[in-house]
Amino acid sequence: MCLSLPARIISIEGDMGQVSVGGVVFQAGLQMVEGVRVGDYVLLHAGFAIEKMKEEEAMETLRLLKEMEDSVSGSDGDEVC
Repeated sequence: MCLSLPARIISIEGDMGQVSVGGVVFQAGLQMVEGVRVGDYVLLHAGFAIEKMKEEEAMETLRLLKEMEDSVSGSDGDEVC
């Protein structure tokens, strides 16, 4: 199964960028998307930005992922599985 996550671009140097996913910073290749700027959201897969996203779409996806995480956590925050 493949998974890609919304990431916010926090800096760009050449065709590489630093992106943040939930506060964790990764290096990402930006070669496959055109016209991205610091502050934009991209879909991050295997270390590459594969698509530019609207901020609202990114926020909704992150909210849903958080909701899924919470549903598998115990009431005290411990993992159930």
